[in-house]
Amino acid sequence: MDVPRRLTSQALLTDLYAAFNRRDIPTLLAAMTPDVSWPDGWEGGVVRGRDQVGAYWRRQWDQLEPVVTPTAFRLEADGRIAVTVHQVVHDTAGATLVEHTVTHVYRFDEGLVTEMEIRE
Repeated sequence: MDVPRRLTSQALLTDLYAAFNRRDIPTLLAAMTPDVSWPDGWEGGVVRGRDQVGAYWRRQWDQLEPVVTPTAFRLEADGRIAVTVHQVVHDTAGATLVEHTVTHVYRFDEGLVTEMEIRE
């Protein structure tokens, strides 16, 4: 991946984290391939496809208030983009449940997210 493409991916991902934090599911799903593979960081496992990812987020946001902020971007040897994120999760009453830093690793196909992995 050349530098302009990496910068484009970084800008896209920055916009997608902002969309996640404002709960904008249509914008998020439009940036994914129809068969996207997405980790279920809340209940465990993996969800596949835009419909399952959207349903997962709706379930999660009924119970939790996560805010995820990217703090660093790195190009992996295999072309994926690794994003260090600061994650704060509150319950619906506002109590902090989790505050930590993790890495999200994205694979792209023709400008769309095809896969995401969470690394602790």
